[in-house]
Amino acid sequence: MSKRLHPLALGAALAAFAATAQAAPELETVVEGLKTPWAVAFLPDGQLLVTERDGAMRTAKAGGKPSAPIAGVPAVVAEGQGGLLDVVLDSDFARNRTIYFCYAEPSADKKTNSTALARARLSEDSKRLTEVKVIFSQLPKADAKHHFGCRIAEAPDGKLFLSLGERFKGMQSAQTLDNHLGKIVRVNKDGSVPSDNPYVNTPGALPEIWSYGHRNSQGLIIDAQGRLWEHEHGPQGGDELNLISPKLNYGWPVITYGENYGGGKIGEGIAAKAGMEQPVVKWVPSIAPAGLVRLKSAKYGPAWQGSFFIGSLKFGHLERVKLDADNRPAEQERLFPDAGRMRDVREGPDGLLYLVLEGHGKVVRVKP
Repeated sequence: MSKRLHPLALGAALAAFAATAQAAPELETVVEGLKTPWAVAFLPDGQLLVTERDGAMRTAKAGGKPSAPIAGVPAVVAEGQGGLLDVVLDSDFARNRTIYFCYAEPSADKKTNSTALARARLSEDSKRLTEVKVIFSQLPKADAKHHFGCRIAEAPDGKLFLSLGERFKGMQSAQTLDNHLGKIVRVNKDGSVPSDNPYVNTPGALPEIWSYGHRNSQGLIIDAQGRLWEHEHGPQGGDELNLISPKLNYGWPVITYGENYGGGKIGEGIAAKAGMEQPVVKWVPSIAPAGLVRLKSAKYGPAWQGSFFIGSLKFGHLERVKLDADNRPAEQERLFPDAGRMRDVREGPDGLLYLVLEGHGKVVRVKP
């Protein structure tokens, strides 16, 4: 005989189901009226700090209008994919008011450019930058407008990681160590080179290099276990999520799951080779990933906690990926289809996800 639920138990079950059904997350606008926003950070006073690709940095309160541009931002090359890009707060910002930002830096004659990492102090009224200093500048500069990379992550020991694109024209240079093209670099907060960087004592190698063989990375984070994760754009297919370790070669352009724009193989057209790392997750076709977070918060329940969230520029959705204990994809879903080109994804101090919608000029929040 089958057992019937007691009416009270049945009512409780139905109520729980209804509560779950009503708990589907949705997007709410936090700030609008921005011009091509690229990155967002969270100030202790509750304001957002937002970069705009044309070179403006602004603050905004939730529900309020963006401020006037913050004074003191250096000149940027706002052409192609270049401009004022990532921004993060120093881990001790509450005491030192220090921020780090990266941008497309022009050469002295303005004929070439490259990605630069700068340090500055944000004034107490958040209206200007002082003590601005470039602490790292990618070499060589190039006459190019694409693939700047430009994501920043601070490790628990205070070292800074910066992702660097191969500038498109220089993709073969991603495989050589005498340049910063297609690399992830690691520096101290004053721009000096940590003595334990993997290529410090390698003749002919630039000492800032941490890993190489990257294409164009617009996602870089340190997770709760202190591990470095990166995602990067493939050419046409072959976007990747990678767990980054020092001195390893991530393959571009020798191996890829993508192909040339318009079709045709890249190089030998191979996807694996001895001595080159395989991605943890790959996307074919491309989603054009931008922004990356591994959610620590439990605000959305256990299914989402520990998941990676990645914005899609191409399809305008939020990608969720959860890995198993062996770092293999266990869950993968697309959320908020057609929300708009997502340039950045961050976890706020309130434990909620914040998304930068580039084309809409908004920062939105995912409501639990």
